[in-house]
Amino acid sequence: MADPIAALSPHFSRALAAAFGAEHAGQDPMLRPSNRADLQSNAAMPLAKKVKRAPREVAEALVAHLDSPDFTRIVERVEVAPNGFINLTLSPAWLGTAVDEVAADARLGVATPARSQTVVIDYSAPNVAKEMHVGHLRSTIIGDALARLLEHVGHRVIRQNHIGDWGTPFGMLIEHLLDVGEKEAVAELSVGDLNAFYKQARDKFDSDPAFEARSRQRVVLLQGGDKDTLAQWRLLIDQSRQYFATAYRRLGVTLQDGDICGESFYNRDLQAVVDELQQKGLATVSDGALCVFPPGFTNKDGEPLPLIVRKSDGGFNYAATDLAAVRHRVGTLHADRALYVVGAPQRQHFAMVFWTAREAGWLPASADFQHVQFGSVLGPDKKMFKTRAGDSIRLIDLVDEATERALAVVTEKNPTLDEATRGDVARMVGVGAVKYADLSSDRVKDYVFDWDQMLAFEGNTAPYLQYAHARIRSIFRRAEGQAADLGAARVSVAEPAERALCLELLAFGTVVHGIGDTLQPHKLCTYLYGLAAAFSGFYEKCPVLKAPTPELVRSRLVLCDLTARVLARGLELLGIEAPAQM
Repeated sequence: MADPIAALSPHFSRALAAAFGAEHAGQDPMLRPSNRADLQSNAAMPLAKKVKRAPREVAEALVAHLDSPDFTRIVERVEVAPNGFINLTLSPAWLGTAVDEVAADARLGVATPARSQTVVIDYSAPNVAKEMHVGHLRSTIIGDALARLLEHVGHRVIRQNHIGDWGTPFGMLIEHLLDVGEKEAVAELSVGDLNAFYKQARDKFDSDPAFEARSRQRVVLLQGGDKDTLAQWRLLIDQSRQYFATAYRRLGVTLQDGDICGESFYNRDLQAVVDELQQKGLATVSDGALCVFPPGFTNKDGEPLPLIVRKSDGGFNYAATDLAAVRHRVGTLHADRALYVVGAPQRQHFAMVFWTAREAGWLPASADFQHVQFGSVLGPDKKMFKTRAGDSIRLIDLVDEATERALAVVTEKNPTLDEATRGDVARMVGVGAVKYADLSSDRVKDYVFDWDQMLAFEGNTAPYLQYAHARIRSIFRRAEGQAADLGAARVSVAEPAERALCLELLAFGTVVHGIGDTLQPHKLCTYLYGLAAAFSGFYEKCPVLKAPTPELVRSRLVLCDLTARVLARGLELLGIEAPAQM
């Protein structure tokens, strides 16, 4: 077992039971990395209150039972601090063997779960015939990172791109399409200028009463299943799908056309949702609209807040669609868990939807449905990130600018790279910088979009980690025959910098599994930054190719190779590529 915390936890459980009774065997040993030793246990503190003894006395009694041969094989030294902390120094031989195990493991120490879950992840969700802009950035990037990570852990991940492809705006969009002609509309939409098409339709709707009347009638035809209207609607959908696919490909996102499951998909189920809510006594008519009033939700005046499922004009509200989606994801997709990667302003809406779905019997207690909320992207002025004209920034334009800026940085950093390689590296660095800037901050907080900071080769940035990976790979280009058949090499741990690097490498599996539970990608970023820093310290203090013996050269090359592999895998889980040279 390569993870020292996992390896030591059973020993602490047995010692707790032997020293204080079987009822304490399940207590968390509270093993954590420490700057005083390799690991530290804080188990004595909470236990001291229970048994009414001093923390140090409790710690000493616990340590007295940590004496099995298997424990002493793992731990070289145990010390009890005056405050009751138990400091543990791991055996160099055990550390080396544990790192050898991870180096030989294609999964790099990420264990598969005892039970694989089906996890539905709802993310990105752009609107048909409208531009993907910076407002879609966080949902798309965070959702894709979580999908990659949970899939890698061993869960069955079902991506759901809940696009806006139904509703009243399609009346004006279809009428505008008919006005300009199908051929011209396709030509305009195919170049990716969705905003212009939408704006033209909206301007006509707002200024031309006859166009407005036609648009409203077109909505009736669309909802009634009129053949010609549906054909025009599908044309809009197809053009938008192609545009979305281009944006996802440029951004390096795993969403595919088959992952699209838009609002229109649930249209056939909305009446059944409303009927069941009424039959179960959950929905009542209020001011002509059919509403559910979940307890505990009130407006600013303290009045009950409605979840409107059918509007007073008879049209279904998006709450009905979200409830239909819950039914589908549990009943058809068999979701054990569902993650809704949607901005923080929708927190109350999803809380009300989930409560209603549980009361209706569509969402069983065994299914874990979560709103994975996030903050906003801010400009340098700490306001919503927009163009100088005040418009939302197109996602495609953001990717283009990131690549252009990265090209200038990469060219300055390494002007000897050939043009094709430089362009490829610039794309990886630019897109990686944008993603990492988003993912490295706690998702629930706003963050400031700063080009200079995110493209810096120092600090907690994607370029720093990508450069660390490329730097390690350059060692192997210089190693020649010294790097042959490293699979037979064994890691030895003698220097403090070697020990520090080994401890970081062994933590990868625990970190990945933890993020699968907490859904906090920034912790993987923090880990990767710490790993790169540990490698930098190792490389500075421990000569690799000029180590004093061939065995030590090979040992340190194993550490180099494993560090590069963990960095590349960790970045991959974030949706970021790791260039072999920069």
